[in-house]
Amino acid sequence: MSLLDQAMPNTPSAIKRLKQSVKRRMHNRIAKKIIKTYMKRTLASVAAKEFEKAEADFRAATAKIDKAGARRVLHPNTAARRKSKLARDYKAAVAKAQPTA
Repeated sequence: MSLLDQAMPNTPSAIKRLKQSVKRRMHNRIAKKIIKTYMKRTLASVAAKEFEKAEADFRAATAKIDKAGARRVLHPNTAARRKSKLARDYKAAVAKAQPTA
């Protein structure tokens, strides 16, 4: 059941704005979900000791976070905070997964 089924506005401009907001909301939710998926995938790759894949996922995740912050899908400070946390967690996970020689 979509938002358009529940509350249909009366004026044509309000109908258009509702359609736009629904479309934007879906786009933003997908972008946020992709970021979360890449962050989880990065840490999972490190845990599985697939360091090349983890590095690629880490770079992809930071790029997606940067782009979301620039496009205001995320607030720029939130994007910076998430990127910082990912970098911290990634570095710690790599240090933990590396064999100590």
